[in-house]
Amino acid sequence: MNIELRQIHKRFGSVHANNDISVTFAAGRIVGILGENGAGKSTLMKILSGYQPADSGEILIGGQRVDYSGPQAAIAHGIGMLQQDPLDVGAFSVLENFTYGQPGGLTFNRRDAEWRLNQLCQRFGFDLPANTPVEMLSIAQRQQLEIVRLLALGVRVLILDEPTTGISADQKQQLFNVLRALAQEMQAIILLVSHKLEDVIALCDEVIVLRAGQLVGAQQMPATTSELVSLMFGGQLPPQARIQSHLGDVVLRLENAHLSDRRLAMRDVNFQVRAGEVVGLAGLDGSGQRPFMRACAGLDKLLSGRVMVKDEAMTGRPYRDFLAHKVVFGAAGRLEEGLIAGLTLTDHIALATTPGWAVDWAEAERYTNARIEQYHVRGRATDNIEQLSGGNQQRVLMALLPEDPVALVLEQPTRGLDVESARWIWQQLLARRDKGSAIIFSSAELEELVTYSDRILVFYAGQIYEVPDVTRTSVDELGHLIGGAFMQAT
Repeated sequence: MNIELRQIHKRFGSVHANNDISVTFAAGRIVGILGENGAGKSTLMKILSGYQPADSGEILIGGQRVDYSGPQAAIAHGIGMLQQDPLDVGAFSVLENFTYGQPGGLTFNRRDAEWRLNQLCQRFGFDLPANTPVEMLSIAQRQQLEIVRLLALGVRVLILDEPTTGISADQKQQLFNVLRALAQEMQAIILLVSHKLEDVIALCDEVIVLRAGQLVGAQQMPATTSELVSLMFGGQLPPQARIQSHLGDVVLRLENAHLSDRRLAMRDVNFQVRAGEVVGLAGLDGSGQRPFMRACAGLDKLLSGRVMVKDEAMTGRPYRDFLAHKVVFGAAGRLEEGLIAGLTLTDHIALATTPGWAVDWAEAERYTNARIEQYHVRGRATDNIEQLSGGNQQRVLMALLPEDPVALVLEQPTRGLDVESARWIWQQLLARRDKGSAIIFSSAELEELVTYSDRILVFYAGQIYEVPDVTRTSVDELGHLIGGAFMQAT
């Protein structure tokens, strides 16, 4: 069964997100969908999976035109999408999430559903206990659950959006083995949206490349990283140089801190960061980085110990007090914590820059347009933030940061960004570092951690290990450390 898209068009205001795209996906093939942020990749995949309607164009399955609205209708035609953050309900069990969309609704046969779940898990080597709450699963397990759920619904076209973010090398290899088996044994079509070119090279049979909403190229694999970069950006990117900054006084520290979230507790944590220093946090999701960072920014309270900003005790004080001391937090969830769906770009700028209650809207719009130009945002001041691509939302978040913070505490600041957009984000961050700002950031990109960090802290099951010499640490060595290698050596 082949899938064909013909002359797909989709606009969001002035942005032509998909401009006359025609492409065919053949059964049994794994296809990488490449392009810089805002190129139209996610929009095209959301149209194919029913999450968004096209303005015009056709979708053909096996040569027959189909019309559907909504992801459930797309699933009925055998097309399903695994989102970057799986669409599950954390308080419900694995089995309850597995049965979403299955015939019978709330009256499903539990014994039959559990047998089917176990059969699929055994086939692919997944460990998904039926009664476990989903909130207790790792990101990799949640992806596995969504894959078996979609397969149980009869999906034969599986779209994956950045599926390797936040999972270990072993988990990624297991995922890739499953995807290859689906393509070869079931003749499924696997469509991989990813900015990680090493993943595309390792997994895909072919790639298509979008640029500014248009299909600009295709490439049979194997291909080199430089060839794919040239297709995406029209040329090679210069090598990224490592530049050391001058370190100043300590600007933020934790003293004998006891931190906790629902998964783990961390005791006697001592940490400090200096002006002009970049500290990278490595580790799988749920290893302790999140409560550590939120404690540094006053978003989570310490159970004991102290947090200091310069020489002032900030223990127990709210985030607005940290903001007043120029300690700024940037969340990984753009639309969950960082931005507000339904508000325009001007609304966001006004919220971030207006000191009192009265907003000068003419001035706010003027300033927003200036920030749009400065930060190369593809969007208008009057656009709602959710209309922008993930990369452009990230640029807006950067535009909202103050120019002279004491410390930036950033969760995955380049999450889901292509290599050029990620470099641009770091240019803005390092410009602040050079003015004396401290930067604490987490990342699932090991090369990013090695490239930009003056120090790296590795988190594993609530334990923290500091890499002795970042300049002599390879990506491979760091990968072993986040898997707990330092625990085995102690």
